Amino acid sequence: MEQWQDQGIVLAARSHGESGAVVSLLTENNGRHAGYVRGARGTKMRGTLEAGNLADARWQARVDGDLGSLTLELSQSFAPRFMQDALRLSALQSACALCDAALPEREGHPGLFHGLVALFEALESDVWAPAYVMWELALLRELGFSLDFSKCAGGGSADSLAYMSPKTGRAVSEEAAGPYKEKLLPLPDFLKPGGRNSDPKEVLVGLQLTGYFLEHWVFTHHSKGVPEARLLFQERFEKSLSVSEQQTHEVA
Repeated sequence: MEQWQDQGIVLAARSHGESGAVVSLLTENNGRHAGYVRGARGTKMRGTLEAGNLADARWQARVDGDLGSLTLELSQSFAPRFMQDALRLSALQSACALCDAALPEREGHPGLFHGLVALFEALESDVWAPAYVMWELALLRELGFSLDFSKCAGGGSADSLAYMSPKTGRAVSEEAAGPYKEKLLPLPDFLKPGGRNSDPKEVLVGLQLTGYFLEHWVFTHHSKGVPEARLLFQERFEKSLSVSEQQTHEVA
């Protein structure tokens, strides 16, 4: 009999059979791990299986390669905190969907587990949006697709980095970009040396940047591509800017 006990973040729950579900967790010590949960459609378990919930998990199977069964006890619930804020809830769902789709199964990622919990806590702060972009950069790095912000790929000054090469993932300075600016990805101000401007427009630039590398590096060979939840989050964020600008214009 194979078994373990761990803490896990619910990433997804897919109905299976009459009353059960196959649940995907990001665990602290056992990586992304799936298991069958009995009675998943019951009132109590439905609340436990919301994406983003932190649970104490016990998994067991006859042999290591089996799907196995999961027993979950809710430890901390994050999603209900954002039920009145569709944008922050969408960010939580996006992060869970990315982990579920991108992480290899049963490969340890304790740093990412703790980073995801930290992101959920940051969603309650005023800097939640740039924190989300920073989390996606950390996810890319964890998956082996680290972006290089340390110096200019074209030999320019590291103090004036302004773009990112879509081919190499290396930063490019303003002066080195020259006539190639249109082919490069702009850096949001909060990712530039000394940059602090993290207003919503800059966050959208950041989402477009990380979204590009998620699509072309991480999910380029995935049949389903970038998870729908991630695409929906960026779409909602962009729409929120339009609504905000329209409201400002009406007031003016």
